Amino acid sequence: MQSFRTEIENPVVEKDILDLEKKIRLFREGKADEEKFRSLRLARGVYGQRQSGVQMVRIKLPFGKVTSEQLHRIANVSDEYSKGRLHITTRQDIQIHYVSLDRTPELWAQLEKDDVTLREACGNTVRNITASPTAGIDPNEPFDVSPYAHAVFQFFLRNPICQEMGRKFKMSFSSSDEDTALSYIHDLGFIAKLKDGKRGFKVMLGGGLGSQPRHADELYDFLPAEEIIPLIEGVLRVFDRHGERAKRLKARMKFLLKDIGKEAFMELVAEQKTALSQEQPEFEIERFEAAPALQEVEFPSVEIEDEKEFENWKQTNVFEQKQEGLFAIGIRVPLGDFYTRGARQLADLIKKYGGNELRLTLRQDILIRHVRQDLLPFFYTELKKLGYAEVGYNKSVDITACPGTDTCNLGIASSTGIADVLEDVLKEEYPQFTNGKDITIKISGCMNACGQHNMAEIGFQGMSIKVGKTVAPALQVLLGGGTLGNGKGRFGDKLVKVPSKRGPEALRIILNDFEANSVAQEKFVEYYDRKEKTYFYDLLKDLADTSNISENEFVDWGHETPYIKAVGVGECAGVVIDLIATLLFESEEKIDNAKSALERKDWADSIYHAYTSIVNSAKALLLAEDVKTNTHAGIIAQFDELFVETGKIDLATTFKEFTYQLNQHEPSEDFARKYLEDAQLFLNRVDAYRTKEVQNV
Repeated sequence: MQSFRTEIENPVVEKDILDLEKKIRLFREGKADEEKFRSLRLARGVYGQRQSGVQMVRIKLPFGKVTSEQLHRIANVSDEYSKGRLHITTRQDIQIHYVSLDRTPELWAQLEKDDVTLREACGNTVRNITASPTAGIDPNEPFDVSPYAHAVFQFFLRNPICQEMGRKFKMSFSSSDEDTALSYIHDLGFIAKLKDGKRGFKVMLGGGLGSQPRHADELYDFLPAEEIIPLIEGVLRVFDRHGERAKRLKARMKFLLKDIGKEAFMELVAEQKTALSQEQPEFEIERFEAAPALQEVEFPSVEIEDEKEFENWKQTNVFEQKQEGLFAIGIRVPLGDFYTRGARQLADLIKKYGGNELRLTLRQDILIRHVRQDLLPFFYTELKKLGYAEVGYNKSVDITACPGTDTCNLGIASSTGIADVLEDVLKEEYPQFTNGKDITIKISGCMNACGQHNMAEIGFQGMSIKVGKTVAPALQVLLGGGTLGNGKGRFGDKLVKVPSKRGPEALRIILNDFEANSVAQEKFVEYYDRKEKTYFYDLLKDLADTSNISENEFVDWGHETPYIKAVGVGECAGVVIDLIATLLFESEEKIDNAKSALERKDWADSIYHAYTSIVNSAKALLLAEDVKTNTHAGIIAQFDELFVETGKIDLATTFKEFTYQLNQHEPSEDFARKYLEDAQLFLNRVDAYRTKEVQNV
């Protein structure tokens, strides 16, 4: 690969990009451990695709906020390095696909010219901070949560406490009790509250989806806004230290909460208080709450050809903002996919005639903000030209689906294919649901629930089903999920598994029954509770019978050839590396990071880099002894037992006391320097021990 140099002005960002380029080169030369390189690559937003030899790149857009300039930049990057398709995720990111690994540093450098990052969009890091798309314009919100979500994003980006956790960590900010950012399925969820005129948040802890969904616990009914950063920092430190690392399927924070309980968990958080950074970032309230800079421009007069269609669009896709005279326009983006040509025209539209801002939504849609009422007809005609005026924004017809087997390594069945078909069923056979918000339909291509299927009123999960000696693509049907508001939600019950080609008929049976037997104003979840699970199982069970399966049902939606179950393709580098040496080399890198932080006078960062070096060095020796390690706390205990208590490594105290010094001292220059010296001496001692052991083999 050709050498690449960036012209980024921010030296921290430039170092990140050049480091990625260097690590790619080492990986290509067979000098980097595959798993370690994979971890670094993911933390830079570069994700292996189902198709061998290409990457998915995830662009991190905090709470989905995008300006015209940023959208132009993203479109340019997609055309240059990808295929011109932009995919909106349920975390308000944008993904582009079919990117060459060797070109990802250059791609990243281009994005940073308009303050767009890839950093920590994937991997075991703090993922994109999501928020209600209507934050800042919602007439029912106590206040705008955007400045708080932005401050959290900035504070924890590149923060050493959350760079190599056991698993990813997700946070959300809801603007009102409607809880449109889904606090109950997040590791930490925040809902805006006012108490005696003071800003704060209801806090939810330990939620998550996946194969074993867990409803978050209420941690605080009101936490003052200025206390959210210290809380998050304490929680992340505990998760980093005590979270599972070996068993991936048990490594999310919800499992740690389940194992030790909320009280014990919060006791560990309290123990971190002294070590916290003591920094309080500025919440840029005035900047976010300033009136939008709308241009006084002339706009072409338009003639609405179909007034009924226009009024229907206004009813389903247009919302009055809390700012007098301004409106928001929802664009329904089927499957979350849109293309660069339309993206550029949309960017120009919001720059000239709107507030130069849009928000990507958790339903994989786009919300234009700050549009004057007299411009609505003009926006409608312009959006219609682009194919962006389909009715049903945020309604039942607005189906959520992950990429599934189209591009994802983990996809088992096609989620986009069935989503397309179900949308057609709704539009053609059930137009009455176009404007209905009562029923959400969500689809995931596997159990990991990126399409959030298990929290929908009607959910479908991609699976396979065995028929004799062959397998067919299948869907598990879930019913009864939903968001109740103010931190409460429910997860769907698993009913039956049906061949994928029978998914449309399953939807018809459910909707027909609901229309025929529900009472006036009865919501779907209320109807489901009244009829109960067995009733719906009996309705659908005949579809699960595969004794009469047809040849066509062995072909998944959107495909022409018989189904082949293939999971986890294209992540093998085929190289053998000395992993112990790699870990010790990483410990040296962490020491260098601690020194750099010390030079910047970031005492807390320096201390945590030194801490991770100490734990990493201990892990290297344990690995050399073939000892399995699954948590930082476990590494510390095992190292005491196997190396300190036996006298193999001489310390003046226990390894636990040596390592946990950081909990006993507030971040200061004196302690940061001492702890860094301790970490360096410990690494030297470990390296000497390892060298001696290797020589004696």
